[in-house]
Amino acid sequence: MSDIIRLLPDAVANQIAAGEVIQRPASVIKELVENSIDAGATSVQVLVQDAGRTSIQVIDDGKGMSETDARLAFERHATSKIREAADLFALHTMGFRGEALASIAAVAEVELKTRLANEELGTHIVLSGSKLVSQELTSCPVGSNFLVRNLFFNVPARRKFLKSNATELSNILSEFERIALVNPKVSFQLYSNGTELFNLPVSTARQRIAAVFGKKLNDQLIPIAVETSLISIQGFIGKPETARKKGAHQYFFVNGRYMRHPYFHKAVMEAYEQLIPAGEQVSYFIYFEVEPSNIDVNIHPTKTEIKFENEASIWQILSAAVKEGLGKFVAVPTIDFDTEGKPDDLPVFNASNGHLTPPKVHYKENYNPFGASKEGGYQRDYQRPKPVDWEQLYAGLQKDALSEDTPAVMVETATLLEHPAEAHQTELLQFKGRFILTSVKSGLMLIDQHRAHVRVLYDQYMEQIAHHASTSQGVLFPEVVQFSPSEATILEAILEDMSAVGFELTSLGGGSYAVNGVPSGIEGLNIVELVHSMVHTAMEKGSDVKEEVQGMLALTLAKAAAIVYGQVLNSEEMSSLVDRLFTCSTPNYTPDGQLVLHIIPESEIEHLFSK
Repeated sequence: MSDIIRLLPDAVANQIAAGEVIQRPASVIKELVENSIDAGATSVQVLVQDAGRTSIQVIDDGKGMSETDARLAFERHATSKIREAADLFALHTMGFRGEALASIAAVAEVELKTRLANEELGTHIVLSGSKLVSQELTSCPVGSNFLVRNLFFNVPARRKFLKSNATELSNILSEFERIALVNPKVSFQLYSNGTELFNLPVSTARQRIAAVFGKKLNDQLIPIAVETSLISIQGFIGKPETARKKGAHQYFFVNGRYMRHPYFHKAVMEAYEQLIPAGEQVSYFIYFEVEPSNIDVNIHPTKTEIKFENEASIWQILSAAVKEGLGKFVAVPTIDFDTEGKPDDLPVFNASNGHLTPPKVHYKENYNPFGASKEGGYQRDYQRPKPVDWEQLYAGLQKDALSEDTPAVMVETATLLEHPAEAHQTELLQFKGRFILTSVKSGLMLIDQHRAHVRVLYDQYMEQIAHHASTSQGVLFPEVVQFSPSEATILEAILEDMSAVGFELTSLGGGSYAVNGVPSGIEGLNIVELVHSMVHTAMEKGSDVKEEVQGMLALTLAKAAAIVYGQVLNSEEMSSLVDRLFTCSTPNYTPDGQLVLHIIPESEIEHLFSK
């Protein structure tokens, strides 16, 4: 039997490694910019064409590389930061495994110009699919200039799965923001197709946050700081009144590296318990400094998941720091008896003001609330309840036999779809401000009023989008919504669909948009929060397939505009809602799969009283 195990060629091994490290154009920018930071750059420029599909260029003024280092940097596991295994637990830099440049070169055409400060000429290297095309001396500034063209040109399957330019550009901006936030002492510039999206000068951490996400956010931040022998925590948290369901900016950084950490996120959010509504989020920007030996950053290819040695202790320190910040800077309603104004600020009884007459109580001595009046009614203005004809409520209800193998809810739904008016031939009742109860042939039907309205509105909005027949209602005082560059990119991609629903947005420049019109029927909603929610839902789910985007917008708007739990409905409103529900094609479930109605079979109800 012949041998079947073979060593992979370096080019194939590099492409496999690239699949873990280089997932999209944003991954290339992350790796190259982090290399620039490690090289001591004080200024970094990023230029992308077609969201990185055509080209990505990163220019820095770092220390550069020698001719030998420039060539060796593209080999797998070639690194200046690791000499032995113990070095993995004493890292103070970003990249260290030596896979980034090799992975990029394996799936793209790469051109590098670099020069050291003490050399007159630099090095110009060109590679394509891991193969060296040329290497020569050149005249160039100190630092490094990477140009990456035709990403995934030799892996067409990977290139095919790239998202739309709007989505990929949004991912690029997100990665860029993470690096910019944690390196305020470095100036950054970002250009997309020749248009400047970011120009961030050297600043403080708070100034950098405001420059990235807008000056309005600066007024919403509370500083926190704590120093212990285990960890140093600095940063900013949002005020409770700025909480919202979507779109909160939440960032953790450790030793200059962005990380995701659900455990620490829970520590922050628990400090806000009872201060913000359930399900809402606040922004935070928290920077950890810890001994490198106490963390492991090598547990994930993209190094965004980090393992801490003393997570439980850090959880307690972080929670205490957030609570202390909230206690210092959040105004808690209290009674303050230390008055700083004039003595007469508080009214005080003064005998010289004259004699005060005590109030007198007037009452009827012979009044009897239970005595009959001369007219034969009650003395108090009570309305006597009208007698109820209970037999009339159940008139026409008969026990019809159902097929034993057919679920009752399916039979009833099919019948009601054909004859919607039958849904409320009997009286409709509202229970707990949440459910609508009505008798049906097989038993008792319970309808969730909020979900039913979501189902109805979703179908209505989808029909409006399909026929461009939405009704937009102009606003007297336009609301202004501020977006970060990554959010604005997605907004532009879904603006046409938002217009089809009924929104009228006008760009004011600088990421600001004026909301001049909104869909009719959503009066009383927070328009700014609603628009932000739509944009962030599109960011989470992607904005590539037009039908999916339209469905997402319709669902977000339907959930926001639907009647809320606890809203009291009269008979006409309940009848209208039930009628509209059973004209929908699928009344049983909301568009996202939540149950709308349920039928309790008559047999189950009878069984409860059979004993």
